[in-house]
Amino acid sequence: MQRATSSAPGLPALRRGLALVLNAMAAVGALWIFGIMMLIVADVISRNLLAAPIIGVAEISARSVGAIVFLLLPPAALNGTLIRSDFLLRGIERLSPRALHLLDTLFALAGAGIFALVAIAALPDTHDAWVSSDFFGVRGVWTLPTVPFHLLVVIGGAATSLAFIVVAADCAAKFRMPRRPLP
Repeated sequence: MQRATSSAPGLPALRRGLALVLNAMAAVGALWIFGIMMLIVADVISRNLLAAPIIGVAEISARSVGAIVFLLLPPAALNGTLIRSDFLLRGIERLSPRALHLLDTLFALAGAGIFALVAIAALPDTHDAWVSSDFFGVRGVWTLPTVPFHLLVVIGGAATSLAFIVVAADCAAKFRMPRRPLP
């Protein structure tokens, strides 16, 4: 995906609003990473200096990885900052910019479909965790509900799918634009 402003009519305002929400999600993810880092440092210091580890740090850290990923994915998809190898795409762009826009459109549609399926697949687990009041940790010592983590996968998957749909509309609009004559 290419970083560019929206070409489709009506999409610039939608893209800006969506970018604001998704960037806020990414900010929460970045703050969460910082919080996990501080928790791990505090655990190491407490463990080594006081011989008293902080209970649940490993569990919180392990569960947080997936949640953080799904907070950071949507803005990366919308802004075109997902990692990809573009050596072949640069060659295609030189030969036919329209072909590149078509490939970008197909890539974005595939991404939208895949992340929609991820969100749909995560719904039953989220529902089960909600209904059963599922917790992780050691009962009587330390527990944390699993629902927020499951819910972030659903929300992140749906938001990433939506971001890819907006990107696909942008790329499709560029594909339909008239070809510029060669100088």
